[in-house]
Amino acid sequence: MKLAVYGKGGIGKSTTSCNISVALARRGRRVLQIGCDPKHDSTFTLTGFLIPTIIDTLEEKDYHYEDVYAEDVIYEGYGGVHCVEAGGPPAGAGCGGYVVGETMKLLKELRAFEDHDVILFDVLGDVVCGGFAAPLNYADYCVIITDNGFDALFAANRIAASCREKARTHPLKLAGLVGNRTNKRDLIDKYVEAVPMPVLEILPLIEDIRVSRVKGKTIFEMAESDPSLEPVCQYYLNIADHLLACPEGVVPQESPDRALFELLSDFYSRTPVPA
Repeated sequence: MKLAVYGKGGIGKSTTSCNISVALARRGRRVLQIGCDPKHDSTFTLTGFLIPTIIDTLEEKDYHYEDVYAEDVIYEGYGGVHCVEAGGPPAGAGCGGYVVGETMKLLKELRAFEDHDVILFDVLGDVVCGGFAAPLNYADYCVIITDNGFDALFAANRIAASCREKARTHPLKLAGLVGNRTNKRDLIDKYVEAVPMPVLEILPLIEDIRVSRVKGKTIFEMAESDPSLEPVCQYYLNIADHLLACPEGVVPQESPDRALFELLSDFYSRTPVPA
């Protein structure tokens, strides 16, 4: 199974991805998480440090793929999750899609996909070009991380559009939304009423999740010394169980931008402001 995780920048994709990866590993799957962001910090909470990137390693080897070995680019993180960082071009130069393509090429030569049950792509930010949408070419499912706010749902709608476009030529489905850092879901519900798709889980605003990112640990690792965090782990285990059930998923039909703007703006205008 190949999963591509998307969402608005800063929404908590990497923290969520790492915890989902551990949850999948807890369910007995061999998991490879691939960070697809030039910041190369997707797997930080799994490994506790910034691992060398695919692009950096290839440059060191003068792009001689035959000189690169699995141990050069695949690192073991918490819970036995294997970690790869694609890396990227310098800021303002190059193409993220090219980097993803080179990463896939190398990992195929290293037979990494054959050695894992689940491949999870953690992809930067909103989808604004074909390069950032490249991981969808390889995924079975897309998972969108959002919150209960206007901006995150507007980005989710753009990602849904990318899923619909990629599904024309690839066997891709949208598994659903994960609400993150939100104590309400009214706007999420309003959106999925207009653009039908599953909601896999809603995680409330939990300070320990934010702290786990700062500490470079997954919530599962923190729960080893603090059993009170076990209920938080269950959110991610629920998501893993949904995904492992191989859901039917959907090919979404996104809302036109102006219609979505009116829908969400109208909802805000009709929602009483607390005194």
